[in-house]
Amino acid sequence: MKLQFKKRRLIPVAIAMAAVIAVSGVAYAYWTATGSGAGTAQAGTPSSLTVNQTSTITGLYPGGPAQALSGNFDNPNAYSVNVTAVTASVGSVSGNPGTCATTNFVVAGTSNVPGSIAAGNGTGAWSGLTVQLVETGANQDGCKGATVHLVYSAS
Repeated sequence: MKLQFKKRRLIPVAIAMAAVIAVSGVAYAYWTATGSGAGTAQAGTPSSLTVNQTSTITGLYPGGPAQALSGNFDNPNAYSVNVTAVTASVGSVSGNPGTCATTNFVVAGTSNVPGSIAAGNGTGAWSGLTVQLVETGANQDGCKGATVHLVYSAS
C-alpha cells in the first residue's frame, strides 16, 4: 500500500511541474518574441494664409509722401505657420478706369513680419511697406478720387 500512496502523490506533483514548465516556456516566448511590420505617415499641406491690410490710406497725390501699409493675417490652419515676408503690388485702379494707370502708383519697402503666425483670424502683424502716387510730369487729374487695389502675398 505504501507504493500506491507514493504514486498518488507523485502524479499531482508531476502535473504541477509540467504546468510550471509550460507556463515558463510561454512567458519566455512572450518576452523574447521578435517581429516586424510597416506603417505610413503623411505630412499635411497647410492652407494658404490671407494677408489683410489694416491701415487706411487716404489723400494720395502726385509726388506726395509715401504712406505706410500694415496689416495682419488670417491663418485657417490649426497650427502656426511661418512667414518670412509680405509683398505687395498694384493690381488695378478703379474710379476713373483708363485715365489713371497702375504705373502711377509705387509700392516700396521691406516688410517686417513676426515669423510664426498663430492659427486664427487677425493674428500676427506686418508693416514696413509703403504706397505712393508718383509724379509723372503729365496731367494726372484722372487719378483724382481713384482707388488703387493692392495685391498682397506672404512667403
